Amino acid sequence: MILIILSAILVITATAPIWEDEDLENDGEFGEYFEGDMLLTSSQKDAILEASNPDSRNGLRDVAKRWPNRTVVYQIAEDDFDEEHLQKIEEALTDIANKSCLSFRRKDNEEEHAVLIKGDKSGCYSSVGYSLPDEEGEVRQVLNLAKGCFKHGTIVHEMLHTIGFYHMQSTYDRDDYVTIVWENIKPGHEHNFAKYSNDTVTDYGVAYDYESVMHYPAKAFSVNGNETIIPTKENVTIGQRHGLSESDILKLNKMYCEESDDKEVILLDNNNGSIVVVIDT
Repeated sequence: MILIILSAILVITATAPIWEDEDLENDGEFGEYFEGDMLLTSSQKDAILEASNPDSRNGLRDVAKRWPNRTVVYQIAEDDFDEEHLQKIEEALTDIANKSCLSFRRKDNEEEHAVLIKGDKSGCYSSVGYSLPDEEGEVRQVLNLAKGCFKHGTIVHEMLHTIGFYHMQSTYDRDDYVTIVWENIKPGHEHNFAKYSNDTVTDYGVAYDYESVMHYPAKAFSVNGNETIIPTKENVTIGQRHGLSESDILKLNKMYCEESDDKEVILLDNNNGSIVVVIDT
């Protein structure tokens, strides 16, 4: 049998990146939505707030919430963005596609379900996972990018929500990796630091990652400018919005590619600590 390698072999070195301070200031993500930037259905919110199982991580379990055929269909509210911002959106989608078996394409008929990428002034936020019809039979799925949401990693972060990812620091075992400083959290925002149930999310066998693009920064929802999240490990950075980390890429491929009928994903660690992702068809 002849195997055709899709795109290329992806090799990511394990050297820790150095993030600039500006990469850690993601104020647009910390609005009044759940955890600041997640537009959840009532059932999704209930599942998180009722979390009780000590085995959870941050990738959505429900296969019905994954995009069919590993293809994210989208439409863009063109009038909300100029050419520079449209290009940044396309660059983020291309980055994700190049590092996974996912593809992105524009909506081509009125009946087709798609995520609407728009640019209201209401912050950076997204629906989580593939949205099914609500009680009225309507599907409302949006990804909003206000003016302050155009760091590459911020767009990637919101699109990973659309694809089906929750936040890294809300895993059930996060207390082994970070300390939440509750007294520094804005009153009324404590729920944004809830932990997830294993019925809702899974880690796909990938360890906790301080460098995940899905991790809150250290001062998320701070009432006084002090840290709300302190890593238990020294000399690590949390909250980067530079782009996908190694574990983000691993999880993305495990979530969408391993169980497909026509694609095989092999995830390997080589001797120097790099991660090699090979996608065969």
